[in-house]
Amino acid sequence: MLMSKPKIAILQFPGVNCEYESKLACEQAGMEAEIYRWNSGEPLDTYDGFLLPGGWSYEDRVRAGAIAAKDPLLEQLREQAALGKPVIGICNGAQILVESGLIPNIDNTLRVDFALAPNINPRVSGYYCTWIHVMNSSKKQTAFNRTMKYEEVLPLPIAHGEGRFVTRNKELIDTLIKNDQIAFRYCNEEGNVINEFPVNPNGSLYSIAALTNPEGNVMAIMPHPERAMEKRQVPGFQGSYEESRQHGPGSKIFFSMKEYIEERRKK
Repeated sequence: MLMSKPKIAILQFPGVNCEYESKLACEQAGMEAEIYRWNSGEPLDTYDGFLLPGGWSYEDRVRAGAIAAKDPLLEQLREQAALGKPVIGICNGAQILVESGLIPNIDNTLRVDFALAPNINPRVSGYYCTWIHVMNSSKKQTAFNRTMKYEEVLPLPIAHGEGRFVTRNKELIDTLIKNDQIAFRYCNEEGNVINEFPVNPNGSLYSIAALTNPEGNVMAIMPHPERAMEKRQVPGFQGSYEESRQHGPGSKIFFSMKEYIEERRKK
């Protein structure tokens, strides 16, 4: 008996603007996806996973992601994440997960231990859009790195003004390293982590590009993997038309989600 495709809810808050490309990315990885509006009132338990897309939820008032993080829908999302379902927040979605306490959520207290602060960039003040490289820095298998090797390098685009992972807790980084919660770090094309611009494009502590919860089923990532689903999207690609439409580096994160969901179903 064939299993149905994993079903992903794309959670759309007012001001989000990357919902359709996120939906397409899920579909390109062999999953079904529906755009779920924040006020629909429908339960989340019919979905296998969740994606919080990029944009400017509630116009980034107060701080990016801060208002959406207080929405009652996040209570449902916490319950679904506690069941082991995958949750990925991309850019503004990452900011929402951090503001909600779902990331890094080390001791299940949902404290807000991190902030995504304005970029520190010697060339550009504010919003910055470019292609960078990130390294899979997690040795453990999570819901998002199952189709890649440890320290594998992926070219991905960034597009944000507040993407710098910061914390006042100096011991927190050590805890995250010990827990293997640092999912991706900014690096150069050769995989060398250089904690300065332009390799680290926003001044993020420890060159952090993405964090997971301790269980590895929730991830906040600032680069946009949904914008690198095909090889033709990567700058400098040279090849035939057929080759250009092959899966790109960002697709590995979405295929990992699919594989994770399918393995959960078998248990």
